[in-house]
Amino acid sequence: MFIFAAEAEGGGLAFPSLSNLIEWAPIVDAIGLDKIGLTHVLGLAIPTVLFLIARGQDSLVPTGVRNFCEGLIEFIEKQIITPAIGPDGMSFLPLLLSFFVFVFFGNITEVIPGFQMPANGRMGGPLVVALISWAVFNFVGFKAQGFTYLKDIAWPSSVPVAIRPLVGLIEILSVFLLRPFSHAVRLFANMLAGHILLVTFSVLTIAVFGAGITLVAWPFAFGGLIAFTAFEIFVSFIQAFVFTILAAVYIGGSLHPAH
Repeated sequence: MFIFAAEAEGGGLAFPSLSNLIEWAPIVDAIGLDKIGLTHVLGLAIPTVLFLIARGQDSLVPTGVRNFCEGLIEFIEKQIITPAIGPDGMSFLPLLLSFFVFVFFGNITEVIPGFQMPANGRMGGPLVVALISWAVFNFVGFKAQGFTYLKDIAWPSSVPVAIRPLVGLIEILSVFLLRPFSHAVRLFANMLAGHILLVTFSVLTIAVFGAGITLVAWPFAFGGLIAFTAFEIFVSFIQAFVFTILAAVYIGGSLHPAH
């Protein structure tokens, strides 16, 4: 994607169109991949290679790639699984680790030259991962609790009987229909908004640089661009963390019967 700024016919700036911000032409015509598709493929392939390399290192003291991978595993265990599911959630570590790494890679491409677009700024990727999470926590719920899982959702014992049918209907719609979409939209909307914000500051920086007021305004525009780029790196991590811990919370709620 090329970012440009030009003077509009009536004055002011001409920003890239929305389609220019979120659409990429295919880069691998033979298989129909654009940069979004390529990013998702790399988001699966690169972590797989890294963990295979880490697995092949058998030294007692982890170094390099193995040290990084073990640190990431420990982070998922202590910061996501333990608080959201509990000790019996360790069987879900591979799934939650995969969620975190895949989502983070799809976010961080926003600030990587040559990509400059978060793959999760399109709805497809977040929706697929959210649907996987939805399928897993519902399967876990029925496996762990049987019919009680559905009964506790449709007829929640913790609310007064008079409003129980209404609350049950809301819960059924939330758990079985709305939850995967809210899970996906939260990630998609945050990453797309951040991308548009970065593009805006990029356009302003380029425009101010060629407007003859460089010494006065350009440092502020460029400084804003640097600051928001750093902020989006932080957001990329936070959104991956939020997506993953929500998946863990949903699994934990399905695994443990309501009291």
